[in-house]
Amino acid sequence: MIVVFGSLIADLVFPVVALPRPGETVASPNVMVIPGGKGANQAVAAARSGADVEMAGSVGADAFGEMLIAGLADAEVGTDRVARVASPTGCAAVCVDREGENQIAIAAGANLETRSAQVEKDILTARTTLVLQMEVRLDENWKLIRRARKAGARVLLNAAPAATVPARSLKLVDYLLVNEVESAMLAGLSGLEDNHPVSVARDLAERYSTACIVTLGAGGAVACLADGMWQVNAMPVVAVDATAAGDAFVGVFAASLDAGGDAVDALHRASVAGGLACMTAGAQPSLPSAADIDQRLADLASPEKI
Repeated sequence: MIVVFGSLIADLVFPVVALPRPGETVASPNVMVIPGGKGANQAVAAARSGADVEMAGSVGADAFGEMLIAGLADAEVGTDRVARVASPTGCAAVCVDREGENQIAIAAGANLETRSAQVEKDILTARTTLVLQMEVRLDENWKLIRRARKAGARVLLNAAPAATVPARSLKLVDYLLVNEVESAMLAGLSGLEDNHPVSVARDLAERYSTACIVTLGAGGAVACLADGMWQVNAMPVVAVDATAAGDAFVGVFAASLDAGGDAVDALHRASVAGGLACMTAGAQPSLPSAADIDQRLADLASPEKI
């Protein structure tokens, strides 16, 4: 079973010709309101990939909250651990240009009321995969990571958006997943001089005794696993919206591990999923099914050791 502890956010998506520069106003022909949030996106990605998933988070008592709960339910994600709180549901303004690049501002709202106690003791076992991100109160993440490690659960931390992660927490994580910006920040905070993705993945993995994966967008990903360094290619696609590509990668990677697959195969499936997620507008609507991923696996070479 996968337990996702994280954010639920209503995405207001604005298609634009070009992303706004500082002080610039850009016009959009319309706005789409779509279920999102890194936590919810990763939960849906894992569920569509075939995993048994439970979501723990918080929404407000408003229409956005109901939409987010319905989106999880449609994907067969368990919602018993999603709290309804007094604060308004988290919301994001997402500008997406013609190349699929995005610019996002987030109002955390109800997500700041999410507590580690929503994940009860009995659900954390040696058969549990716990997935966390950085859009809730970070001290609640660290509390839950400690509890999960004590229970023998597998722990995946997607350190996004970029923020400080205590060394004592990193040492309790089985898999650390970051993009290039987030990896460079962690490298700087850890006193590492070389911020090249391969060096960062290797150095963070060695320093904190964890597997480290750095995603590179169209450049694929690099991973430092127990058996060495791996290069993961990106599937060539015509990008429409890259908003949920990273969440697709994380969710499918977690689902593959939870199903008993090895990390290299999980990376292969995750990279295909990330590419497919760029081909459809919106976060959760873009997340592929297991059948979608299976159909395109042969279009991407397996990861290579470097």
